[in-house]
This record gives sequence, C-alpha cells and structure tokens, in this order.
Amino acid sequence: MTSGMVERNRMHGALAAASRLRLLDALRASDRALDARELAAICGLHLNTVRFHLQILSEAGLVRSEPDSSGSRGRPRLRYTATSAGSSAPGSGEPAGYQLLAAVLAAHWADTPGERAQRAESAGRATAKQQGFAARSSTHVTTEDAVTQVSALFAELGFEPEIAREGDALQLRLHACPFRAVALEHPEVVCSMHQGLLRGALDELGASATTSSLTPFVQPHLCVARITPSGGPSPTTRPEPVGVRS
Repeated sequence: MTSGMVERNRMHGALAAASRLRLLDALRASDRALDARELAAICGLHLNTVRFHLQILSEAGLVRSEPDSSGSRGRPRLRYTATSAGSSAPGSGEPAGYQLLAAVLAAHWADTPGERAQRAESAGRATAKQQGFAARSSTHVTTEDAVTQVSALFAELGFEPEIAREGDALQLRLHACPFRAVALEHPEVVCSMHQGLLRGALDELGASATTSSLTPFVQPHLCVARITPSGGPSPTTRPEPVGVRS
C-alpha cells in the first residue's frame, strides 16, 4: 500500500465518527484557535472524549495544535485549528456536492410538502423491512428490547443515539444528525423518512409499542423520538414538521 493510500485511509477513518466531524466543524467555524475545554463546551462532549478525538484528527492531519502562549505556569495548554476550511456543507460530514444533490432530490420528490412527507415515511418503512429485523426476532420482543435494536440501527446511520425513560414511555434521543443540512431545509422529507424507519422497525420487531412520534431539533443537534407501549399514555408532543407527527 502506498503512503498516499495510507494517508487517505487514515483521513477517512478520522472522519468516520460523528463526534469528530462536530469538532472539526467547530474549529472551521471559529475565527481563533480553541482548546479542548472550549471544544467540549461547544460540542457538548466530555473533555476526555474531546482529547481522544483531537489526537486522531491531529494524526490524520486534519487539525494542528500549538501551545498557548498566555504565560501561565505549568504545562502549556494546547490550542487547535483546522488545517483547511473543508469542502463539506456546514454541520455535515458529506461533501457539498452530495448535500446539494440530496437537497435537490428532496425538493422535487413530490409537488407538495404533504406528499413528500407521505412518500418519505413510506420509504423509511420499506427500508426497515430490508434490515431483517423479523428474522432476528424469533421470540417476543419487549418495547425496551425493540428500542435498543432501533437505537443500534440509527447508530449505524451516523447518529449518536441514547435511550432514556419518560414515565411509561421511552425516549430515543438522536444526536448529531448526519443529514442535518438537508433536514433543516426539507424536514418533511428527511425527518419523515426517519419517522418511517422508526415505525417500520418497531412493526418488524413485533414490539408492543403502539404510539411513536419524532420531534426534530428540540435542540440544534438533538431530535427526540418517543415510543409509548400499548395501553400507555400518549407521548408528549411538540411542534413538528409536516408529516412527522403520528
């Protein structure tokens, strides 16, 4: 393997984690060098996690560091900058060309937002059928088990999911949407597709969940899905894009 191929593989590996993309985007958006504590606050990550990811980004040549020259005692703090402005759309790990293509397709998928939402949710459900959940679930699956498996699916897509309990309901908290740039412009497509994927996966798993909703962007980098077991109260709802609410 040539040195150029090794370098490209290292760079691609460094960009494979959503957290590292967030750190890189934060550095590219800043007009000054940032230290690990500042990056942890901006990206909502643990300080040790930030340091780990910064080391990988540095080894891949995507960021560079220099000692803080403030003159304070002790070991100098490192400050980081991105080595290039990048060719990605803001807040995304995808090249700008892919983002443009996705936005164009989303905008022209159907004539109205309602039609686009309906088609997108159907596409999400169809995708869930292709994941083979039913074959993996030969026995009864509890709602908790089903949400765990759905969480793993969203993790594979590039989200950073976490599961939380909300009374009788479960939350699937989706961080760092890898499709955020297009979702902000066309939530009726991207968010509805994810809603269909969620509902389709739960159906395929045979879970007892009867109500699910997806609330996009409750925070800039957080969407929340709520899954209520059969017989439980309806999940709390908030304003959502057309076609996303159950």
